[in-house]
Amino acid sequence: MPYTYLLECSDGSLYTGWTVCLETRLKAHNNGTGAKYTRCRLPVKLVYWEEQSNRSEAQKREFTLRRLKRSEKLQLIKEFNNTDFI
Repeated sequence: MPYTYLLECSDGSLYTGWTVCLETRLKAHNNGTGAKYTRCRLPVKLVYWEEQSNRSEAQKREFTLRRLKRSEKLQLIKEFNNTDFI
């Protein structure tokens, strides 16, 4: 199942991405083998995610989330109430 997600980095910045496995991708980010952006901002914390119907939809949603203002991303995170993953 593809996902779109937001990470909170150790410096307080937010990173947006997509993956087919949240657990594996989060481990990769925290092991320093994820995105170049997160490698120097470890550890990262998964703060928001959405299930998507397919990879294309996940990539489209990632594009949309990346263009949101920081305040809009923080509002999404604040309203996000899912503790089923981690």
